Amino acid sequence: MTDLTLYHNPRCTKSRGALELLEARGLKPTVIRYLETPPSAAQITALLGKLKLTARQLLRTGEDEYKTLNLGNASLTEAQLIAAMAEHPKLIERPILVAGDRAVIGRPPERILELLP
Repeated sequence: MTDLTLYHNPRCTKSRGALELLEARGLKPTVIRYLETPPSAAQITALLGKLKLTARQLLRTGEDEYKTLNLGNASLTEAQLIAAMAEHPKLIERPILVAGDRAVIGRPPERILELLP
């Protein structure tokens, strides 16, 4: 099986649920607490490729930073949105499970099962 990496926020119910689903199947993903160890802009770009999403689709629009930084502005570029997520990782949707060259956002947590054999 491909190595699994979970971008995780232990304070998030969905994120905890995703980790519990993996562990219940005997899987031990590499857990990245992305609020403590934020991904770089290059890592976010790579994640977007695996998720097959745009930067805007990965943004958490309910966060205060989203409003404060005016990230709803349609004229912002992908690079600007990615830079905002790298600077403010709280803006990144969670949890994200990566398996090889594929990834999925675990909302709901059961979506992570799509990547498992």
